[in-house]
Amino acid sequence: MSKYALVAAVVVADTALLWLDGTAGWLLAAYAVAVALTMAAMNRLPFAAFLAALALAVLTGGSLALLVCTGFQAGHRISARRDVIVTACALSAYVCVLLLAVERSPGAQEPWISLARVVVLTALPLLAGRYVAQEREHLRRERALIAEQERLRERVRIAHDMHDSLGHLLSLVSVQAAALEVGPLSPGQQLAVGGLADAARAAAVELHEVVNALRSHDAPGLDDIDDLVARSRAAGATVTIESSGEALPLTDPRASHAAYRVVQEGLTNAVKHASGTPITVSLDWQPDALLVSVANAMPRRPSSSSSSSGGGGLHGLTERVAAAGGLLRIHPGPREFRLVAMLPLVPVLAGAAT
Repeated sequence: MSKYALVAAVVVADTALLWLDGTAGWLLAAYAVAVALTMAAMNRLPFAAFLAALALAVLTGGSLALLVCTGFQAGHRISARRDVIVTACALSAYVCVLLLAVERSPGAQEPWISLARVVVLTALPLLAGRYVAQEREHLRRERALIAEQERLRERVRIAHDMHDSLGHLLSLVSVQAAALEVGPLSPGQQLAVGGLADAARAAAVELHEVVNALRSHDAPGLDDIDDLVARSRAAGATVTIESSGEALPLTDPRASHAAYRVVQEGLTNAVKHASGTPITVSLDWQPDALLVSVANAMPRRPSSSSSSSGGGGLHGLTERVAAAGGLLRIHPGPREFRLVAMLPLVPVLAGAAT
């Protein structure tokens, strides 16, 4: 339903109710104009429109559709404590006026009927609007979190491709230039070839530095897992972090970064494929290794993308953990999905493992 159609429907419905109640003439026309103006201002001034709807409801005893629409919009736009206070005060005043009218009107309806009217026509639309707004914000934060992880994953993939392709070509150029350098060339040619070899080696070094920067620029590690969990909680995920054993530093930066990526990948998969389920992040310190695990309950109704989980992201994560001398295991079950990584505490073990 378009905006204008909604305004027309509310004006017609509430005006018809007032006409059936015996109101006619210019009063009915003025009321229709007031309802139309209130509906027109609802999107830009939701709380003012809600207050106007309450005032019209008190004056006429009607405005049922107007109360529902403005209440929903006001609940949808609540974002600060001031909005909550204004809305609560307006509802309280509306309830007091209704109860006073019931007490002073002989033969009027019971007070509980008036309270039920407040709940149905005002409180429920307010709560519904607030719920819809929170769900939209939750989805927005989820999409932002997933987009951030995809962006970082793409950056690592580009860095890997650059290292494999350009690094290989530059190495070939350097080797061929070195071979020409020792060949039967004139002094000028040897000098030119030597400069070519030096330029190729310098380019290879710079490429290696750029790739490392792409892979590990501001590379988060074990100490950043708490911030990662906090961001996931802010996005609406239910995450619990547990730690056991004596915490020891991971002296290998690759292992520390791999631990962070394991938790990041586990949270991303849980948000993407099992949104709303509780997630548990565990850090278990062993004498010579750190066990990192991320577990989430399987959703009752698996999403259509669940079957594709554990693709390129988990494959790249397996390589990252292996490069740090660790092992990654995926344990999908009927009730729980668990991602577990074992990371050595010292680089010596990492070197032995590879």
